[in-house]
Amino acid sequence: MAEQLGDVVVTIPTVAGAVEPAELGRTLMHEHIFVVDPELSRDRPGEFDEPAEIERARRSLRELKASGFDTLVDMTVIGLGRDVDRVRRAVEGTGMNVIVATGIYTFGALPNYFRARGPGTANGGEDPVLEMLLRDTRVGIGGTGVRAGVLKCVIDAFGATPDVERSTRAVGRAHRAVGTPISTHSHAPSRSGLVQQDLLASEGVDLGRVLIGHCDDTDDLDYLTRLIERGSYLGVDRFGLETIRPDADRVRTVAELCRRGYAERLVLSHDASCFTMNYPTDTRQRVLPNWRHGAIGDTFIPALLAAGVTDDQVERMLRGNPAAFLGRTDPY
Repeated sequence: MAEQLGDVVVTIPTVAGAVEPAELGRTLMHEHIFVVDPELSRDRPGEFDEPAEIERARRSLRELKASGFDTLVDMTVIGLGRDVDRVRRAVEGTGMNVIVATGIYTFGALPNYFRARGPGTANGGEDPVLEMLLRDTRVGIGGTGVRAGVLKCVIDAFGATPDVERSTRAVGRAHRAVGTPISTHSHAPSRSGLVQQDLLASEGVDLGRVLIGHCDDTDDLDYLTRLIERGSYLGVDRFGLETIRPDADRVRTVAELCRRGYAERLVLSHDASCFTMNYPTDTRQRVLPNWRHGAIGDTFIPALLAAGVTDDQVERMLRGNPAAFLGRTDPY
């Protein structure tokens, strides 16, 4: 029987159709399948062999499913080469649930299309950022008919520039209108998650429906505790990305947060991709061997258990918390 919120049946959109929260299973909450620069891939033949990479991604997703994971949230949005039809083709036949996101990935300025339109511009009209977010969550992305199951906003080391603030506020307004949960890219060393919380709260967003991403890029437990105590989930979502922080330090941070009783507000992931133009594949495999979708299952769960995290806490972070976060979709 479908889960219900009041009189409304709760389902979550995926590239293959809607699923119920109980069907999500073990879930990776911040990943990518393809990160591609469309202009460079066109102008540099051989950088991205689409048919070959779709097949390689399909094999990788089948392996992930066989290892006990059921759902992946693809956080690839505008600015990272989002192509939902390509993702759908890669997912076909794998058995994986893949949820896609909408938003704009920028550390400073919005694409000129958005900067030139909306209130206060020469072209005027409604804010096209908000219009895109509402269309992507209500109708579907492009002509695919696939609705976004997550809204994404970004604040990195440059802080809340005017365009970044505009995008963040549009995400907050879209969330209130449609109920789709918010998952962020933050810059933990500069504590930008607190700025995201402030901006979203000023738009009337319930911070319990916000996931602050990339929180394992710091050992600042005071900062992480403040985010949790304001109600948000934390993404411990860069396992394997040791060029930013050693994995052993990430494990210690998770273990300490769990020891303090915060497992109910943590989710786990890698921020990895099946293919990315940002790293040559052979270099990535050599330099970052555990920056891959299967590493939590075969490498980091054993490390967390050895550090004192319990089996129940692991399941809470991989199953219970993702289902609770993604399944809360009621508008305000």
